[in-house]
Amino acid sequence: MPADMDARRTKGQAVALIHPTAIVDSRAELGRDVTVGPQCMVEADAIIGEGCTLAARAIVKARTWLGTNNEIGEGAVIGGRAQHVQVHEPGGTLTIGSGNRIRENVTIHRGWSNDATTIIGDNCFLMVNAHVGHDCRIGNSCILVNNCMIGGHVHIEDRAYISGGVAVHQFCRVGRLAMIGGLAKVVQDVPPFVIVEGGGTTEIVGLNKVGLRRNGYTADEILQLKEAYRIIYRQGLRWNEVLEILARDFSTGPAAAFHEFLKSGKRGFVQERRISRKATLKIVAPTDEQDADAQRDAA
Repeated sequence: MPADMDARRTKGQAVALIHPTAIVDSRAELGRDVTVGPQCMVEADAIIGEGCTLAARAIVKARTWLGTNNEIGEGAVIGGRAQHVQVHEPGGTLTIGSGNRIRENVTIHRGWSNDATTIIGDNCFLMVNAHVGHDCRIGNSCILVNNCMIGGHVHIEDRAYISGGVAVHQFCRVGRLAMIGGLAKVVQDVPPFVIVEGGGTTEIVGLNKVGLRRNGYTADEILQLKEAYRIIYRQGLRWNEVLEILARDFSTGPAAAFHEFLKSGKRGFVQERRISRKATLKIVAPTDEQDADAQRDAA
């Protein structure tokens, strides 16, 4: 045991190493092999599972439950009260799964009403200064990059990637394996498997092909997703026709997730980027050198 750490014992068994400057309420529950660093605070009724590590100045608030092997970075505040003009007492809860990395100064708020819950799944990576609001549902293996802001009641499905500086409006949904580019402003639902361009445009620019391949989707499965994507965005169909075709022709395989997601939207959906009708195509005559290169390529 490090010289600057104290061991809390229960029934003769060392269950946690706690720095002398940390404040851990006696009503908190700490599992085996938990490490609580300098100047941390763990409030009453917090439950921290086995193998968790709290770096310096991390705070775990009341009514927060952590699974096993989570890493909480310096200055993170986990389970703070919901930011809302109407205050419920004692407020809801926060449940965090296992194997998550929560970096410096991340804030995650617990549910707003007394029976509400914010949920973070397993194996997520929340980078520096990310914020997750009250009543959110974050799936498994999601990545939230620096300074992204997730409003209340947002639902983010498994393996979604939220880039730096992204703001997601409350009550929006982000589908599985979707990737949202940096500084995007998301005010509508993002379907699964797509890429949303950042920089303020917030428009879909195609499927997340790299993410699909990295997650083991086969060429046939990606082809099926492409076919369903064309039905949604390229055919010019009415919305009820889109849903009907998806339900009929894509009831199995990964593309079935499109119908399941799209049939229940309430805020509308992010649209595909379109070329303006006023845009012109400038056609430049090839030079003699370009003609020669083309002929060599053809040969």
